[in-house]
This record gives sequence, structure tokens and C-alpha cells, in this order.
Amino acid sequence: MWLINKTSEFEFLFLGLSEIPNAQLPLFMIFLLIYTLTLIGNLLILLLICTDSHLHTPMYFFLSNLACVDVFYSSVTSPRMLYDFFSSNKTISLSNCITQFFFFFSFICIELYLLAAMSYDRYIAICQPLHYIQIMHPKFCAKMVSAAWTIGFLTSMIHTICTKRLAFCGPNTIYGFFCDLPQLFLLSCTNTFINVLVMFVVGTFMGSGALGITFVPYIHIFRTVMGIQTRKGKLKTFSTCTSHLMVVFIFYGTLIFTYLRPTPSSSASDDRLVSIVYTVLTPLLNPLIYSLRNKDLKEALRRTLQKILKVNKK
Repeated sequence: MWLINKTSEFEFLFLGLSEIPNAQLPLFMIFLLIYTLTLIGNLLILLLICTDSHLHTPMYFFLSNLACVDVFYSSVTSPRMLYDFFSSNKTISLSNCITQFFFFFSFICIELYLLAAMSYDRYIAICQPLHYIQIMHPKFCAKMVSAAWTIGFLTSMIHTICTKRLAFCGPNTIYGFFCDLPQLFLLSCTNTFINVLVMFVVGTFMGSGALGITFVPYIHIFRTVMGIQTRKGKLKTFSTCTSHLMVVFIFYGTLIFTYLRPTPSSSASDDRLVSIVYTVLTPLLNPLIYSLRNKDLKEALRRTLQKILKVNKK
């Protein structure tokens, strides 16, 4: 499909997850359930952390921000995807497409640095437990979170400004359900060398920073854990990190496949599958992983339910 040769009037057409008519309703129900559970899970974590004084610690402060980001992160793409399952008009203007990408990529970057801050928190808790309170004081934690949000929006702004220089005058079909850089590069009738270069340079610079802060602390954590004499002590200490590591590997794996390939992929099925993982499933998995493996959150939920039952009895 071809549109007017004017970038300012250009619109993109989402193909969505499937072009099969009979698949629209089942897919809608599945992803509506996933989005609903994502909101409930993350908002429940936010509620528990905000209302339960036992969870007013640095680790849960970072986790509450992560839950907040996941709510915004999933809400950038999922509502539009659900709408398009039954919409006859699946187009989006260039300006709205760039706006969607800006917020989507911002929350990706914020999540990367929040995961890095959580790694540092685990490093101090395990490797320097006697200095934990002095180092991870509220002001320092607030600065780390503020830095994560600031870096996220600034990084996304760089890519957004570079994307605005692109012209679009040819094919307008996006093989997916949201606006993302690799797809826009494929559709642009401008040379995208500078954009790809900026994506790699900024991604390598900012990503290596987040990657280093995330994984270097675990080198020291592993050394500390291996120095513990008993097997039970090793497992107990390292168990405080397993949820975080699971989230990190899932998130980084899909992002590296999407953004750090030499050239954007034209394989629609591969891109759709990967995009589902990091746009839809990751925000759902985060609260599930942290809640199912976290005794403190389970206890906080139990205390909250007991309070609600007592109020209802009165």
C-alpha cells in the first residue's frame, strides 16, 4: 500500500499479530487477559509496598519503581493492539507513531537502569552487609531512581530526534502492532546509515553502562557466596538474587536480539514473536517472578488481606 509522497501526511498501517480473521477474537481474549493480569500484578505490588511498612526498604523501593514502569511500559502498546483486533482503521500517523516510540523506548531504558540499581543493591546487601544502611540510605536510592528515569527519557529523546529526520514516501506496512525503530528504518526512503550508527553507538554506550552496573556486582556476589562454608548458607544467600537474574536475562535477551543486530530483520514472524516477549510478557512475568519467589511480598499480602477481612467483619 502506497500513500501520498509527503512525510507530514504519512500514515503507517499495522498488520497486527495475525491477518487471519478467525484468529482475532481468540487473540483479543488472550492478550486482554495478559494485559489485565499485568496491571493487577504490578499495581498490587505497588499497593503492598506503599502500604506495608515492612517493605519500606531500598530493594522494594526499586521494585515499586520497576512495577510502575511496567504499568506504563505495557500501556504504551497493549491498548492500541487490543483496539486493532476489531478496528477497520489500523493506521497511525507519523507523529503519533514517533510519540509512541518515544515513550516505549524511554521505559525500556528506565527499566534497564532500574535493574542495574537493583543489582547494586544486592551487591551491597551481600558483600557489604555492615555498611548497607549507611550506603543505601533513602536519598541515595532516590538519586539512583531519578538518574534511571532521566537517562531513560534523554536516551529516547536522542533516537526520537534522529528518527524525525527520516522521510517516508513508499510502503507503509508495519509487520507488527506498535512503532519500533527497526521497522521504521525498513520503511524509510531516507538513507538510515546515521540512524543505525546512532542506535549502535548510543545503545553500546548506554547499554554497556547498564550492563556493567548490572553484571559486574554479580562477580563479587558469586565470590562472596562461594566463600560461605555451608551449602544451605550459599543457597539462602544466592536465593535473594535469583528473581532479579531471571528478569535480567529475559529482558536483555530479547532487547539484544531486537536492537543490536547488524541489520533490521524483514522476517515478520520472528520480529512479532520477539516483540510479544518484551512488550507483553515481560511486564507480566516481572510481578509473577518477584511475587512467587518472595516471602516478604507474600507476608505483606497476607497481612493486607487480614486487615481487609477485619474491616469487613466490623
